[in-house]
Amino acid sequence: MSCQCKCNNNNDNKITRRGFLWSACALLAATAGSTALATVRFIFPNTLNEPTNMRKIGFITDYKPGIDERFLKSFGVFIVREEEQMYAISSKCTHLGCTPRWLSAQQEFQCPCHGSKFYPNGINFAGPAPRALDRVKIAIADDGQILLDKSQLFVCDMAKGKDEWQNEGAYLKV
Repeated sequence: MSCQCKCNNNNDNKITRRGFLWSACALLAATAGSTALATVRFIFPNTLNEPTNMRKIGFITDYKPGIDERFLKSFGVFIVREEEQMYAISSKCTHLGCTPRWLSAQQEFQCPCHGSKFYPNGINFAGPAPRALDRVKIAIADDGQILLDKSQLFVCDMAKGKDEWQNEGAYLKV
């Protein structure tokens, strides 16, 4: 009687020593390559190319009394010129950091996120903002242009008795 089972006695599915060695070498090469790549990545870390905190914005005579939004998108400040002084207001609401809009018809800044309102000089009078808008350092550069430095802010928080708006750099006399 002959065996009725149809067993597959082929050796096609077996891994040879040579095949195993090639697979092991490939795995080892992939591991070494990824380790080398991680090492190179560690040596050269991420760097941020952030814009500079300082910017020249022209001469005092370039500005008329009122609110100037020229540098709102590019530098994040409103330029305010009054008859006797000039200052730069940061465009970050002191509530949650949204950008207030200047509403010329109402003569006020209004934050679109939660409705805080600010007078043209930046003092808050409505909404959840806890204090006035910050002022950015303003000075005259060596060449006579106005120089803004966003790395230094001046805070006015009357609830805490803190008024840095009178400090040198918070405004320019014109």
